[in-house]
Amino acid sequence: MIQMKQPEDAPRAFQTAWNKHDMESLGTLFHQDATFVNRFGHYVRGVDEIVQLHAPIHATIYSDSTLENELIDLVTISADAVVLHFWSRLTAGAAHPAGPHAVDTLILAVLTRQAGEWRIKALENVTLTNPRTGEAVLRDGPAS
Repeated sequence: MIQMKQPEDAPRAFQTAWNKHDMESLGTLFHQDATFVNRFGHYVRGVDEIVQLHAPIHATIYSDSTLENELIDLVTISADAVVLHFWSRLTAGAAHPAGPHAVDTLILAVLTRQAGEWRIKALENVTLTNPRTGEAVLRDGPAS
């Protein structure tokens, strides 16, 4: 199990679980009733649904993918609740039907601490696109 000792650990913990393609570990990052919206707007609620959303793609098209996350900011709501924004670069490999390519997204995550443990309560992932064409774009910056 990947533990998050502080909210700032979330981007790295998410990245680690993804890069190991360990969806059970990914599930441990979330509260049981957490919500997740993927980059295509697919909404699920609950750890089981979050794992079920990710397991098939990690067994197939994302089986050789990697993720690189970079914290942008943290906004404290209370001693036990924060909002995080972080950049995420998905690098798909040869297993993807479109072949090797990269996709940048912006992730918003709400984390809460319950019983002394930080976990993700809600996460939404948005693909960076050109607003005029809808074409995916890569951001400039350290993940480039």
